[in-house]
Amino acid sequence: MNFKRWLPRRFNPVFAAFLIVAFLSGIAGALQAPTLSLFLTTEVKVRPLWVGLFYTLNAVAGIIVSFLLAKRSDTQGDRRRLILLCCLMAVGNSLLFAFNRDYLTLITAGVLLAAIANTAMPQIFALAREYADHSAREVVMFSSVMRAQLSLAWVIGPPLSFMLALNYGFTVMFLVAAAIFVISALLVWLILPSVPRAQVEISVDSPPIAPISAWRDPDVRLLFLASMLMWTCNTMYIIDMPLYITADLGLPERLAGLLMGTAAGLEIPAMLLAGYYVKRFGKRNMMLFAVAAGVLFYAGLALFKFKAALMVLQLFNAVFIGIIAGIGMLYFQELMPGRPGAATTMFTNSISTGVILAGILQGALVENFGHYAVYWLITLLAMLALWMCARVREV
Repeated sequence: MNFKRWLPRRFNPVFAAFLIVAFLSGIAGALQAPTLSLFLTTEVKVRPLWVGLFYTLNAVAGIIVSFLLAKRSDTQGDRRRLILLCCLMAVGNSLLFAFNRDYLTLITAGVLLAAIANTAMPQIFALAREYADHSAREVVMFSSVMRAQLSLAWVIGPPLSFMLALNYGFTVMFLVAAAIFVISALLVWLILPSVPRAQVEISVDSPPIAPISAWRDPDVRLLFLASMLMWTCNTMYIIDMPLYITADLGLPERLAGLLMGTAAGLEIPAMLLAGYYVKRFGKRNMMLFAVAAGVLFYAGLALFKFKAALMVLQLFNAVFIGIIAGIGMLYFQELMPGRPGAATTMFTNSISTGVILAGILQGALVENFGHYAVYWLITLLAMLALWMCARVREV
């Protein structure tokens, strides 16, 4: 495999900074997300329905804020400064969770801070896309390598999260996350570039420019709905799995971190291979292959309940998430040329919308039918996503 076409000939501090910022932001997020349901259940002491409501409101706020910021970021202002602001809000959010155990405060002030903070990642990828275009780098591989940093972060983050939370407490865990966000903010401030807006030239052979409302494009709409369902499945799994393996299967709590870390580790080669072979097989076929792997993964969770099977199934999980996380974002960008911020945010908002559905469905299902029902439902949702994805045109 020849990567010379996208690697810089000499060390490039900006290139390295993008990778490090993506990695550190991913680490900080991976410290908080895997144990959030456990934190709300054990520390804040709320019922499963209120855990699901927290995820839902957090996602709703994230969609509203990120859409507003994305629209502005593609037309005016310095994207780098917006990323810096988001990192600082992430520091404040981590400190709030470190020292507060009041549900009402967390679901109001915490959700608002998180909504702004979570906008950082799509803006980092949008800036990276502009930087790659501006410096004539191979966009697909550059994006895939950046996305691989998030997967690497999730190899380390979940096991570290459970280790810190179970051995030293949630306060220490959130303080570590805050410190990492501070380092990320410093790198953004000192090293990341301010890339001038590219003017999109229209020619006879160029693809049509996305309309003001991308939702009017049936392919964008279908891809958004399919992606939403994929991330609904993934989020329901993340919310429910730490509770399911301890409450229903009687397995140790640390296994949740091990499962997430294993999947993230396997995602890295899956993501890099997808970025390399996407030109040969096409984005649509790669996505179909990924979602089919997701169907097998979730069906396996419903059928197998012992540790060895859960570990083996992470291979299918890695193929699923590794491909849709990297290729899915590029798919939106290709369907919406000239609008990297809006396209990336459309992708991340499909994740947020999936989180909304996941929070509602997981909480309601567990309250009424128990944890086991979750995995049959997400298998059906993954099959529906596969059907929708098959109807999106290739680009």
